Amino acid sequence: MTLIIRPFREGDQDSLVENANNKAIFDNVKDTFPHPYTLADADWWVNQNSQKNADEISKVMAIEVDGKAVGAIGVILGTDVQRINAEIGYWLGENHWGKGITTQSLVWMTDYVFKNFPHIHRIWAGVFGHNKSSMRVLEKAGFILEATHYQSVIKNNIIEDEYVFVKLR
Repeated sequence: MTLIIRPFREGDQDSLVENANNKAIFDNVKDTFPHPYTLADADWWVNQNSQKNADEISKVMAIEVDGKAVGAIGVILGTDVQRINAEIGYWLGENHWGKGITTQSLVWMTDYVFKNFPHIHRIWAGVFGHNKSSMRVLEKAGFILEATHYQSVIKNNIIEDEYVFVKLR
């Protein structure tokens, strides 16, 4: 298996649809992630996040396995008094779960952010209470549980806790 973290590029769309159009993924990400995930969604995503449209330093990258974009990982940089923070998020096609790919991607992206955004002191991720696998991935990547926000998120009309994991510079 060859794992590469890289900017999105034209040609990633079919693989994105194949991997992202999955209710199991939708159930574990924010509602802004579309379901069903269509070719139009993939076209929009690649256009917004390809190297030609990205900032000088990309904040959203493709997770490529064996030549195909099978997931994504990215950060949202904080602003104002929270400008030393970055929220990290990720998803990976279900066929690739349980192989350490997300953990490796998190380690890579965390290092990338700390190297390329010297003002970022804290990277954090929020995880739905039901997503124990993502919590384990974050812990394996060196994140620690910082807080539990009780009954603070709603997904699929179910109110649940959000667990906040953090890694400091």
